[in-house]
Amino acid sequence: MFPEDFVSKWIKRVARKNDTICDPFCGRGTTPFQALMMGREAIACDKNPVAYCITRAKTNAPSVSAVRRRLTTLERDFNTAQWQNACRELPEFFHVAYHRGTLLQLLHLRSCLKWRSSRTDAMIGALVLGALHGESEKSPSYLSNQMPRTISTKPAYSVRFWKQHGYHAPERDAFALLRKQLAYRYASPPPKGAATVFCSDMRDLPGLVSPMSERIRCVITSPPYLNVTSFEEDQWLRLWFLGGGANPTYGRISRDDRHETPDGYWRFIADMWRMLSRILSANAQVIIRIGGKDLTPDQLVSGLVGASLVSSRRVQLAHHETSTIKRRQTDVFRPGAKGCKFEVDCHFRMR
Repeated sequence: MFPEDFVSKWIKRVARKNDTICDPFCGRGTTPFQALMMGREAIACDKNPVAYCITRAKTNAPSVSAVRRRLTTLERDFNTAQWQNACRELPEFFHVAYHRGTLLQLLHLRSCLKWRSSRTDAMIGALVLGALHGESEKSPSYLSNQMPRTISTKPAYSVRFWKQHGYHAPERDAFALLRKQLAYRYASPPPKGAATVFCSDMRDLPGLVSPMSERIRCVITSPPYLNVTSFEEDQWLRLWFLGGGANPTYGRISRDDRHETPDGYWRFIADMWRMLSRILSANAQVIIRIGGKDLTPDQLVSGLVGASLVSSRRVQLAHHETSTIKRRQTDVFRPGAKGCKFEVDCHFRMR
């Protein structure tokens, strides 16, 4: 994730008041959220349902009273007997990861929430995703046995780890925890307005935003980095809660999460440039933060510039700067591993 001040800096620098800000790889919605906070309209897209649910919650926030009413209804309708069979059918991982009462509540919420069609349910879904797993030994804000909060560890590894270290799933009331999280999230008012959010491949954006294209004059985005992480694999448990399978999947949601070779990666980035040339208005500004394993900053810049040659419009690199990644997830989960060390921020103008 890039920070909100990164988006804020570039909006102030290159975007006018009536510009629509677009992020075709929205992740957790930092770009559209900050755009709304700064009085702009925003369009966001991501193929991963986790990214879609979280972004939609942040940029289409319902009233806090609507969320409270919905939580009350969901809790009232919860019947433990209804979910006993579904609970028994789950793999061992879930029975070690969650207290049985918590797991039954999660099965109920997983079935009842209409997060794709209801912004109230999208908010509740996003709150669940944030609490679904984490460092429960340190904080009561997580529903799971001891896990990282950033990624979902693999089932077999997790079960071995918990049993080896004597960890047991905490007894958590999901509804009570969600109400606490709701109060925390609404301590500051959400942004005014609402972003347009798509759960879609970025290549499909031209057909989705064609009526709005004349207003889209600024892109601030960060595509998946070369050979760094697979979001589908790393977020498999959150994807399960949103209706996915009970085991990690690879390449079913997106084949672009983790390109392992430069050739395949730059073809993917070329597709991005083709898409941008179709949705952006004249004299558009494109800000891209990019990184990749075993690529130097010069290779990242030259790759971005080279891929832009497929655009049907003139693309000019105006500025670029390199920064070192100081706090890497790789250092936390695999100390000493070789990962992505640099990020490059590139500013392009598209005529």
